Amino acid sequence: MEAVADTSFASRRAGLLFFAFAAVFTTFALAGPRSALLLMTGLGFGLTLEGLRFGFTGPWRQIVVERDGRGLLAQLFAIALTALVAFPLLNLYASELKGAYASIGIAMVVAAFVFGIAMQLVMGCGSGTLVNAGSGNLVSLLALVGFIAGSFFGTLHLAWWTSLGSLPLYTLQGLFGSTGGLLVTLLGLALMAALVCWRAQPGKRLPGRRLGWAAALIALLAIANLVIAGQSWGVVYGLGLWGAKLTQAAGVDLASNVFWGAPAHAERLQQSILTDATSLSNLGLIAGAFIVMRWRSEAGEQVQPLTPRGWAVVLLAGLVLGYSARVAFGCNVGAYFSGISTGSLHGWAWFVAAFAGSMIGVRLRGRLLSPAGQGASS
Repeated sequence: MEAVADTSFASRRAGLLFFAFAAVFTTFALAGPRSALLLMTGLGFGLTLEGLRFGFTGPWRQIVVERDGRGLLAQLFAIALTALVAFPLLNLYASELKGAYASIGIAMVVAAFVFGIAMQLVMGCGSGTLVNAGSGNLVSLLALVGFIAGSFFGTLHLAWWTSLGSLPLYTLQGLFGSTGGLLVTLLGLALMAALVCWRAQPGKRLPGRRLGWAAALIALLAIANLVIAGQSWGVVYGLGLWGAKLTQAAGVDLASNVFWGAPAHAERLQQSILTDATSLSNLGLIAGAFIVMRWRSEAGEQVQPLTPRGWAVVLLAGLVLGYSARVAFGCNVGAYFSGISTGSLHGWAWFVAAFAGSMIGVRLRGRLLSPAGQGASS
Protein backbone atom coordinates (compact mmCIF):
# COMPACT_ATOMS: atom_id res chain seq x y z
CA MET A 1 0.00 0.00 0.00
CA GLU A 2 2.83 2.38 0.89
CA ALA A 3 4.64 1.48 -2.35
CA VAL A 4 1.53 2.39 -4.38
CA ALA A 5 1.22 5.70 -2.51
CA ASP A 6 4.91 6.48 -3.04
CA THR A 7 4.62 5.71 -6.75
CA SER A 8 1.55 7.94 -7.08
CA PHE A 9 3.33 10.72 -5.18
CA ALA A 10 6.40 10.47 -7.42
CA SER A 11 4.26 10.37 -10.56
CA ARG A 12 2.42 13.51 -9.51
CA ARG A 13 5.65 15.38 -8.91
CA ALA A 14 7.04 14.25 -12.24
CA GLY A 15 3.84 15.47 -13.87
CA LEU A 16 4.24 18.87 -12.22
CA LEU A 17 7.79 19.21 -13.51
CA PHE A 18 6.58 18.28 -16.98
CA PHE A 19 3.79 20.87 -16.67
CA ALA A 20 6.30 23.61 -15.82
CA PHE A 21 8.65 22.58 -18.63
CA ALA A 22 5.79 22.39 -21.15
CA ALA A 23 4.51 25.84 -20.18
CA VAL A 24 7.94 27.42 -20.61
CA PHE A 25 8.65 25.55 -23.87
CA THR A 26 5.26 26.48 -25.34
CA THR A 27 5.79 30.14 -24.43
CA PHE A 28 9.24 30.00 -26.02
CA ALA A 29 7.81 28.51 -29.21
CA LEU A 30 4.92 30.98 -29.46
CA ALA A 31 6.49 34.20 -28.20
CA GLY A 32 10.27 33.80 -28.05
CA PRO A 33 13.01 33.56 -25.41
CA ARG A 34 12.23 36.82 -23.61
CA SER A 35 8.66 35.74 -22.91
CA ALA A 36 9.86 32.31 -21.77
CA LEU A 37 12.30 33.92 -19.35
CA LEU A 38 9.58 36.20 -17.97
CA LEU A 39 7.28 33.22 -17.44
CA MET A 40 10.12 31.47 -15.61
CA THR A 41 10.57 34.55 -13.43
CA GLY A 42 6.86 34.50 -12.65
CA LEU A 43 7.09 30.81 -11.79
CA GLY A 44 9.92 31.70 -9.42
CA PHE A 45 7.76 34.32 -7.73
CA GLY A 46 4.91 31.83 -7.33
CA LEU A 47 7.15 29.06 -6.03
CA THR A 48 8.80 31.41 -3.53
CA LEU A 49 5.70 33.21 -2.29
CA GLU A 50 3.69 30.01 -1.80
CA GLY A 51 6.52 27.62 -1.02
CA LEU A 52 8.22 29.82 1.60
CA ARG A 53 5.00 31.49 2.78
CA PHE A 54 6.15 35.01 1.99
CA GLY A 55 3.29 37.47 1.63
CA PHE A 56 2.30 41.10 1.89
CA THR A 57 -1.21 41.20 3.36
CA GLY A 58 -0.78 38.77 6.28
CA PRO A 59 2.28 40.51 7.77
CA TRP A 60 0.47 43.85 7.79
CA ARG A 61 -2.35 42.24 9.75
CA GLN A 62 0.07 40.44 12.08
CA ILE A 63 1.94 43.58 13.14
CA VAL A 64 -1.37 45.28 13.99
CA VAL A 65 -3.24 42.41 15.65
CA GLU A 66 -0.53 40.08 16.98
CA ARG A 67 2.38 42.53 17.26
CA ASP A 68 4.38 40.13 15.08
CA GLY A 69 6.79 42.09 12.93
CA ARG A 70 8.75 39.27 11.32
CA GLY A 71 6.85 39.21 8.03
CA LEU A 72 6.89 42.99 7.61
CA LEU A 73 10.61 43.15 8.39
CA ALA A 74 11.20 40.49 5.71
CA GLN A 75 9.36 42.71 3.23
CA LEU A 76 11.55 45.69 4.12
CA PHE A 77 14.65 43.52 3.80
CA ALA A 78 13.57 42.37 0.32
CA ILE A 79 12.89 45.96 -0.77
CA ALA A 80 16.30 47.08 0.51
CA LEU A 81 18.10 44.26 -1.31
CA THR A 82 16.27 45.11 -4.52
CA ALA A 83 17.05 48.83 -4.17
CA LEU A 84 20.76 48.12 -3.72
CA VAL A 85 20.88 46.69 -7.24
CA ALA A 86 18.00 48.54 -8.92
CA PHE A 87 19.27 52.07 -8.23
CA PRO A 88 22.67 51.53 -9.93
CA LEU A 89 21.05 49.66 -12.84
CA LEU A 90 18.50 52.42 -13.41
CA ASN A 91 21.29 54.97 -13.33
CA LEU A 92 23.51 53.10 -15.78
CA TYR A 93 20.76 52.00 -18.18
CA ALA A 94 18.25 54.83 -17.88
CA SER A 95 17.10 54.50 -21.48
CA GLU A 96 16.56 50.72 -21.34
CA LEU A 97 15.12 50.20 -17.84
CA LYS A 98 12.10 51.84 -16.25
CA GLY A 99 11.29 52.04 -12.55
CA ALA A 100 7.80 52.01 -11.03
CA TYR A 101 7.34 55.78 -11.17
CA ALA A 102 4.05 57.62 -10.66
CA SER A 103 2.84 60.96 -9.35
CA ILE A 104 1.33 61.53 -5.93
CA GLY A 105 -2.22 62.78 -6.33
CA ILE A 106 -5.50 63.11 -4.48
CA ALA A 107 -7.09 60.11 -6.18
CA MET A 108 -3.91 58.06 -5.80
CA VAL A 109 -3.76 58.53 -2.03
CA VAL A 110 -7.48 57.88 -1.49
CA ALA A 111 -7.38 54.82 -3.75
CA ALA A 112 -4.38 53.40 -1.88
CA PHE A 113 -6.29 53.84 1.38
CA VAL A 114 -9.32 52.03 -0.05
CA PHE A 115 -7.06 49.29 -1.43
CA GLY A 116 -5.67 48.71 2.07
CA ILE A 117 -9.18 48.13 3.40
CA ALA A 118 -10.20 45.79 0.59
CA MET A 119 -7.05 43.66 0.67
CA GLN A 120 -7.68 42.71 4.28
CA LEU A 121 -11.25 41.73 3.47
CA VAL A 122 -10.08 39.20 0.87
CA MET A 123 -6.78 38.46 2.70
CA GLY A 124 -4.74 39.15 -0.39
CA CYS A 125 -3.20 41.98 -2.38
CA GLY A 126 -2.56 41.65 -6.11
CA SER A 127 0.16 39.01 -5.86
CA GLY A 128 -1.52 37.36 -2.87
CA THR A 129 -4.80 36.97 -4.72
CA LEU A 130 -2.99 35.34 -7.66
CA VAL A 131 -0.98 33.01 -5.42
CA ASN A 132 -3.96 32.02 -3.28
CA ALA A 133 -6.10 31.43 -6.36
CA GLY A 134 -3.37 29.25 -7.83
CA SER A 135 -3.18 27.21 -4.63
CA GLY A 136 -6.89 26.42 -4.79
CA ASN A 137 -8.37 29.01 -2.45
CA LEU A 138 -11.97 29.49 -3.63
CA VAL A 139 -12.29 32.84 -1.86
CA SER A 140 -9.30 34.17 -3.76
CA LEU A 141 -10.55 32.71 -7.04
CA LEU A 142 -13.74 34.75 -6.65
CA ALA A 143 -11.75 37.79 -5.55
CA LEU A 144 -9.55 37.41 -8.64
CA VAL A 145 -12.60 37.61 -10.89
CA GLY A 146 -13.55 40.85 -9.17
CA PHE A 147 -9.96 42.11 -9.32
CA ILE A 148 -9.76 41.58 -13.10
CA ALA A 149 -13.05 43.38 -13.64
CA GLY A 150 -12.17 46.17 -11.22
CA SER A 151 -8.74 46.88 -12.67
CA PHE A 152 -10.29 47.05 -16.16
CA PHE A 153 -13.05 49.42 -15.03
CA GLY A 154 -10.36 51.52 -13.36
CA THR A 155 -8.65 52.06 -16.71
CA LEU A 156 -11.90 53.43 -18.16
CA HIS A 157 -12.03 56.21 -15.57
CA LEU A 158 -8.33 56.76 -14.88
CA ALA A 159 -8.10 60.00 -16.86
CA TRP A 160 -10.91 61.54 -14.81
CA TRP A 161 -9.37 60.51 -11.50
CA THR A 162 -5.95 61.88 -12.40
CA SER A 163 -7.58 65.18 -13.43
CA LEU A 164 -8.49 65.79 -9.78
CA GLY A 165 -4.95 67.03 -9.22
CA SER A 166 -1.51 65.65 -8.54
CA LEU A 167 2.03 66.73 -7.81
CA PRO A 168 4.78 66.58 -10.43
CA LEU A 169 6.50 63.24 -10.78
CA TYR A 170 9.15 63.02 -8.04
CA THR A 171 11.83 60.37 -7.72
CA LEU A 172 14.49 60.15 -5.05
CA GLN A 173 17.10 59.98 -7.80
CA GLY A 174 15.80 63.27 -9.17
CA LEU A 175 15.82 64.89 -5.73
CA PHE A 176 19.11 63.53 -4.36
CA GLY A 177 20.93 61.83 -7.22
CA SER A 178 21.32 58.08 -7.70
CA THR A 179 23.62 57.47 -4.71
CA GLY A 180 21.85 59.97 -2.49
CA GLY A 181 18.45 58.58 -3.42
CA LEU A 182 19.60 55.07 -2.56
CA LEU A 183 20.92 56.24 0.82
CA VAL A 184 17.65 58.05 1.57
CA THR A 185 15.70 54.92 0.59
CA LEU A 186 17.80 52.68 2.83
CA LEU A 187 17.52 55.18 5.69
CA GLY A 188 13.73 55.29 5.28
CA LEU A 189 13.55 51.50 5.29
CA ALA A 190 15.79 51.37 8.39
CA LEU A 191 13.49 53.82 10.20
CA MET A 192 10.46 51.73 9.24
CA ALA A 193 12.24 48.60 10.49
CA ALA A 194 12.98 50.35 13.80
CA LEU A 195 9.28 51.24 14.18
CA VAL A 196 8.30 47.64 13.44
CA CYS A 197 10.76 46.34 16.06
CA TRP A 198 9.44 48.86 18.58
CA ARG A 199 5.85 47.72 17.93
CA ALA A 200 6.57 43.98 17.81
CA GLN A 201 6.71 41.77 20.86
CA PRO A 202 10.03 40.24 21.95
CA GLY A 203 10.60 37.04 20.02
CA LYS A 204 8.50 38.30 17.11
CA ARG A 205 10.91 40.80 15.66
CA LEU A 206 13.60 39.20 13.55
CA PRO A 207 12.60 37.05 10.55
CA GLY A 208 13.76 33.45 10.67
CA ARG A 209 15.78 31.62 8.06
CA ARG A 210 12.75 30.80 5.89
CA LEU A 211 11.66 34.43 5.56
CA GLY A 212 15.24 35.57 5.10
CA TRP A 213 15.74 33.22 2.16
CA ALA A 214 12.35 34.20 0.76
CA ALA A 215 13.23 37.90 0.91
CA ALA A 216 16.55 37.29 -0.86
CA LEU A 217 14.89 35.20 -3.59
CA ILE A 218 12.13 37.77 -4.12
CA ALA A 219 14.77 40.50 -4.49
CA LEU A 220 16.73 38.38 -6.97
CA LEU A 221 13.61 37.66 -9.02
CA ALA A 222 12.56 41.33 -8.95
CA ILE A 223 15.95 42.34 -10.36
CA ALA A 224 15.67 39.61 -13.00
CA ASN A 225 12.23 40.93 -13.95
CA LEU A 226 13.62 44.48 -14.24
CA VAL A 227 16.47 43.37 -16.49
CA ILE A 228 14.47 41.00 -18.71
CA ALA A 229 11.27 43.04 -19.01
CA GLY A 230 12.90 46.47 -18.92
CA GLN A 231 10.39 47.46 -16.24
CA SER A 232 9.76 46.80 -12.56
CA TRP A 233 7.73 43.88 -11.25
CA GLY A 234 4.02 44.66 -11.38
CA VAL A 235 0.64 42.95 -11.24
CA VAL A 236 -2.25 45.32 -11.92
CA TYR A 237 -1.69 46.20 -15.58
CA GLY A 238 -1.79 42.56 -16.64
CA LEU A 239 -5.11 41.93 -14.90
CA GLY A 240 -6.62 45.05 -16.44
CA LEU A 241 -5.38 43.89 -19.84
CA TRP A 242 -7.10 40.52 -19.34
CA GLY A 243 -10.34 42.33 -18.57
CA ALA A 244 -9.93 44.54 -21.63
CA LYS A 245 -9.29 41.55 -23.89
CA LEU A 246 -12.39 39.79 -22.57
CA THR A 247 -14.43 42.94 -23.13
CA GLN A 248 -13.06 43.33 -26.64
CA ALA A 249 -13.80 39.66 -27.36
CA ALA A 250 -17.40 40.34 -26.35
CA GLY A 251 -17.63 42.87 -29.18
CA VAL A 252 -17.02 46.13 -27.30
CA ASP A 253 -14.87 48.68 -29.14
CA LEU A 254 -12.34 50.26 -26.76
CA ALA A 255 -10.64 52.50 -29.33
CA SER A 256 -12.47 55.60 -28.11
CA ASN A 257 -11.35 55.14 -24.50
CA VAL A 258 -8.56 57.49 -23.44
CA PHE A 259 -6.53 54.70 -21.83
CA TRP A 260 -6.97 51.84 -24.30
CA GLY A 261 -6.97 54.17 -27.29
CA ALA A 262 -3.40 55.25 -26.51
CA PRO A 263 -0.99 53.67 -29.03
CA ALA A 264 1.00 51.59 -26.53
CA HIS A 265 -2.09 50.11 -24.87
CA ALA A 266 -3.96 49.65 -28.16
CA GLU A 267 -1.00 47.67 -29.47
CA ARG A 268 -1.04 45.37 -26.43
CA LEU A 269 -4.75 44.78 -26.92
CA GLN A 270 -4.01 43.41 -30.37
CA GLN A 271 -1.07 41.27 -29.29
CA SER A 272 -1.01 37.98 -27.40
CA ILE A 273 -0.79 38.19 -23.61
CA LEU A 274 2.35 36.08 -24.00
CA THR A 275 4.08 39.25 -25.19
CA ASP A 276 3.01 41.29 -22.14
CA ALA A 277 5.56 41.23 -19.30
CA THR A 278 3.06 41.73 -16.48
CA SER A 279 0.68 39.09 -17.81
CA LEU A 280 3.51 36.57 -18.03
CA SER A 281 4.65 37.13 -14.44
CA ASN A 282 1.02 36.91 -13.30
CA LEU A 283 0.51 33.61 -15.12
CA GLY A 284 3.76 32.35 -13.62
CA LEU A 285 2.61 33.35 -10.14
CA ILE A 286 -0.56 31.31 -10.50
CA ALA A 287 1.24 28.32 -11.99
CA GLY A 288 4.03 28.41 -9.40
CA ALA A 289 1.55 28.43 -6.52
CA PHE A 290 -0.38 25.58 -8.14
CA ILE A 291 2.80 23.52 -8.46
CA VAL A 292 3.68 24.03 -4.79
CA MET A 293 0.16 23.13 -3.67
CA ARG A 294 0.09 19.94 -5.73
CA TRP A 295 3.66 19.09 -4.74
CA ARG A 296 2.68 19.11 -1.09
CA SER A 297 -0.57 17.16 -1.13
CA GLU A 298 -3.38 15.71 -3.19
CA ALA A 299 -5.95 18.34 -2.25
CA GLY A 300 -5.92 22.06 -2.68
CA GLU A 301 -6.05 24.50 0.17
CA GLN A 302 -9.18 24.04 2.25
CA VAL A 303 -11.25 27.16 2.83
CA GLN A 304 -13.99 27.42 5.44
CA PRO A 305 -17.28 28.09 3.62
CA LEU A 306 -18.72 31.58 3.90
CA THR A 307 -22.29 32.74 4.18
CA PRO A 308 -23.94 34.00 0.97
CA ARG A 309 -23.36 37.53 2.25
CA GLY A 310 -19.69 36.67 2.79
CA TRP A 311 -19.26 35.52 -0.82
CA ALA A 312 -20.94 38.71 -2.04
CA VAL A 313 -18.57 40.78 0.12
CA VAL A 314 -15.55 38.94 -1.32
CA LEU A 315 -16.66 39.59 -4.90
CA LEU A 316 -17.35 43.26 -4.18
CA ALA A 317 -14.07 43.63 -2.27
CA GLY A 318 -12.20 42.07 -5.21
CA LEU A 319 -13.84 44.54 -7.56
CA VAL A 320 -12.86 47.44 -5.31
CA LEU A 321 -9.38 45.98 -4.92
CA GLY A 322 -8.77 46.00 -8.66
CA TYR A 323 -10.36 49.40 -9.25
CA SER A 324 -8.48 51.14 -6.45
CA ALA A 325 -5.18 49.49 -7.44
CA ARG A 326 -5.50 50.90 -10.96
CA VAL A 327 -6.32 54.41 -9.70
CA ALA A 328 -3.49 54.22 -7.14
CA PHE A 329 -0.96 53.21 -9.84
CA GLY A 330 -0.24 49.83 -8.35
CA CYS A 331 -0.72 47.38 -5.51
CA ASN A 332 1.67 46.07 -2.85
CA VAL A 333 3.94 44.87 -5.65
CA GLY A 334 3.81 47.62 -8.27
CA ALA A 335 3.51 50.62 -5.93
CA TYR A 336 4.90 49.58 -2.54
CA PHE A 337 7.61 47.04 -3.36
CA SER A 338 8.68 48.21 -6.81
CA GLY A 339 7.91 51.87 -6.20
CA ILE A 340 10.10 52.18 -3.12
CA SER A 341 12.85 49.91 -4.45
CA THR A 342 13.23 51.97 -7.63
CA GLY A 343 13.06 55.40 -6.00
CA SER A 344 9.49 56.57 -6.63
CA LEU A 345 8.23 58.95 -3.96
CA HIS A 346 4.71 57.75 -4.65
CA GLY A 347 5.69 54.32 -3.30
CA TRP A 348 6.17 55.81 0.16
CA ALA A 349 2.91 57.77 0.00
CA TRP A 350 1.13 54.64 -1.22
CA PHE A 351 2.46 52.61 1.70
CA VAL A 352 1.34 55.12 4.34
CA ALA A 353 -2.17 55.42 2.87
CA ALA A 354 -2.60 51.68 2.23
CA PHE A 355 -1.35 50.70 5.67
CA ALA A 356 -3.80 53.12 7.29
CA GLY A 357 -6.60 51.55 5.27
CA SER A 358 -5.35 48.07 6.13
CA MET A 359 -5.75 48.80 9.84
CA ILE A 360 -9.44 49.52 9.22
CA GLY A 361 -9.81 46.49 6.94
CA VAL A 362 -8.47 44.19 9.66
CA ARG A 363 -11.33 45.24 11.93
CA LEU A 364 -13.98 45.16 9.22
CA ARG A 365 -13.11 41.63 8.14
CA GLY A 366 -14.45 40.07 11.32
CA ARG A 367 -17.68 42.02 10.99
CA LEU A 368 -18.39 41.42 7.31
CA LEU A 369 -17.04 37.91 6.75
CA SER A 370 -18.15 35.01 8.89
CA PRO A 371 -18.12 31.24 8.20
CA ALA A 372 -21.32 29.59 7.07
CA GLY A 373 -23.46 28.68 10.02
CA GLN A 374 -22.30 31.61 12.12
CA GLY A 375 -23.56 35.14 12.41
CA ALA A 376 -21.38 38.14 11.78
CA SER A 377 -19.02 38.78 14.66
CA SER A 378 -19.58 41.90 16.69
